Amino acid sequence: MNNPSLLAQDHAEPQVIVLPVRNWFIKNYSYLVVEPTTRHAVLVDPAWEMATICRGLADADVQLRGILLTHSHFDHVHLAEPLADRYDCPIWMSSVEIAASGFCARQLVGIGSAPWTVGRMLIEPILTPGHTPGSTCYLIGSGLFSGDVLFAEGCGWCHDLPAAHAMFASLERLKTLAPGTRVFSGHSYGAPPGQLLSRVRHDNVYLQFPTKESFAAYRLRSGQSWVKRFQFR
Repeated sequence: MNNPSLLAQDHAEPQVIVLPVRNWFIKNYSYLVVEPTTRHAVLVDPAWEMATICRGLADADVQLRGILLTHSHFDHVHLAEPLADRYDCPIWMSSVEIAASGFCARQLVGIGSAPWTVGRMLIEPILTPGHTPGSTCYLIGSGLFSGDVLFAEGCGWCHDLPAAHAMFASLERLKTLAPGTRVFSGHSYGAPPGQLLSRVRHDNVYLQFPTKESFAAYRLRSGQSWVKRFQFR
């Protein structure tokens, strides 16, 4: 990891390459984030389709410098270790998530809240517990890679009242980011990746609650199914 102070002031906006991948009814988005000057790249939450991801890396003609994991659920970490072996790069995950989940990999590096650079890209981790204890979003340029914390149409599943209260606080934190931030989540219920945060704030019902109690009552309401058919657009 490089020192953030080395980040050039005239850096170009990173390019985001969307990699839709699936395993039966489970559909995920992995993301390749490329610094256009150096062609250094990071990969977010790689899963399910090794050929799709390797083809994306080859087509983009990049040097993979690391893998970012938003949380430890299998559909987000499935290919992290084999890809790190193949491309000889580290895997970054929140130290809180590592401790809570027991996730391990040979190349795993625990991170906190300190930003770092890859090439000339500044990577800013934002600890956003709720879906899991150490769920982490990553802000890279104007892109927010939100895993299962924030979707364009909703937010991640919460298993109990403390988790729902934590999720509320996490979403409140994300709401303070710049309106022009683009949201790249791990799944979609119909909206394509890269929605403006200003639109998500307006349209997403989970961002409308004034208190953690009202949010939790709705997020934990009865009759919900955690299995939905995610969509690609």
